[in-house]
Amino acid sequence: MRALFEIVHPADVLFFKRPMEALRARGDEILVLSRRKDIACDLLDEFRISHRPVSAAATGVMNLAAELARRDLAVYRAARAFRPDVMVGFGGVAISHAGRAAGIPAVSFYDSENATLQTRLTWPFITHLYVPKAYGGATPGGRTTRLPGVKELSFLHPSAFRADRATALAAGLDPERENFFVRVVAWRANHDLGKAGWPADLLSSVVARLSEAGAVHLSSETPLPDDLRMYAYRGPKNSVHHLLAYCRMLVGESATMASEAAVLGVPAIYAGRDFPGYTRELEAAGLIRNLEGAEAGTLLPAIDRMLAVPKHETEAARDRYVAACPDWGEAVVDALDRHGA
Repeated sequence: MRALFEIVHPADVLFFKRPMEALRARGDEILVLSRRKDIACDLLDEFRISHRPVSAAATGVMNLAAELARRDLAVYRAARAFRPDVMVGFGGVAISHAGRAAGIPAVSFYDSENATLQTRLTWPFITHLYVPKAYGGATPGGRTTRLPGVKELSFLHPSAFRADRATALAAGLDPERENFFVRVVAWRANHDLGKAGWPADLLSSVVARLSEAGAVHLSSETPLPDDLRMYAYRGPKNSVHHLLAYCRMLVGESATMASEAAVLGVPAIYAGRDFPGYTRELEAAGLIRNLEGAEAGTLLPAIDRMLAVPKHETEAARDRYVAACPDWGEAVVDALDRHGA
């Protein structure tokens, strides 16, 4: 089989890494088309995944529209030259358009109900869509499959990922104290227009509270103020999950990293701007705490309450949750086999 993968976000690299490896191991051919977005290309390079950048992330409505037009054309041309049996992406706007134009099946995995513009541009053209069972948005009739669980079960499923303490130590784990991970994002995606993240004083308050209890590892998509740079995560990009697995807690405004923590059995507080269905499912499973309208008066007490929950309770809840879900890495390969046959 010949398969074309579209990578538009760093999380896509992690999501598709194992399926790519599985296809290559059985002799299939793949082509990876990437996008210069945050650390997406850096991750591909660190994992030694050959890829071809075909666009760079833009900001603003008009610039995003222009980027999509360029990306559509580049993906269409690459598909005509490579002649894949199937194309796949997370979201999959460009592959849906190129696939319809070139007569090639295009498969999308997705999990964000709030990306209404992106889904309106994609769903009419996509061959088939895969979403979490908890997904609450509209989906193409007769062309949607719902999977129990979350996308992080593609790369952090217990059958595939084992945290390595030596790797975590090399990435900055403090062996003498509790470790905490804080994640803040830039809110620059196409579905984030008009949104803003935590104010600087809230981030400072969170870091100050956690630093009283242990070592803080701060990951930010935007430059940090001088007084917080000492906490910046400086380990390899592909080692972050090994470190996270040994942390006592994650606090942040990234739904993706909160979900990653949950799958690793690490208590997490998600204080973001959107609350997709899977975040509510994970909260119901006892794995994360969702906090809307975060401010110091609500977030700091939530941290104290989370610290009172033994980590082994979260790990047990994780085991129960994962036992009821499929391995999403295998699900991707199954989908490509189904639609690329």
